[in-house]
Amino acid sequence: MELGELNHIAIIVSNYVKAKDFYMTKLGFQLVSEYDRPVRHDTVIMLAAGNVQIELFVRPNSPDRPSYPEALGLRHVAFTVVDVDQTVIQLAELGVRAEPIRTDEFTGKKMTFIEDPDGLPIELHE
Repeated sequence: MELGELNHIAIIVSNYVKAKDFYMTKLGFQLVSEYDRPVRHDTVIMLAAGNVQIELFVRPNSPDRPSYPEALGLRHVAFTVVDVDQTVIQLAELGVRAEPIRTDEFTGKKMTFIEDPDGLPIELHE
């Protein structure tokens, strides 16, 4: 067996409007598809940016993340950016707060974290 490229990342979100605003307006993802699933009581939104696809499952009544960020399962999502400093400035202008920029002890490159509206940690890494 040989795995290929990552196909997509699935994220459960609680608020349709806030999630679309964050991922599309603030992070620059484009809408690929969107559909309601009445039987499952959710909406599925597929977004893409470059070679990354994110599948948002809008489920307002899902339980909160049990701990930050050390819950079992997905710890965080990480994106490469050209310039962490500039990205943090641009996101701040859009109302997105970043943790202090630091240097990754393994790569020696700048990095920081932001959160989506539901508190999912998102790493920005040069």
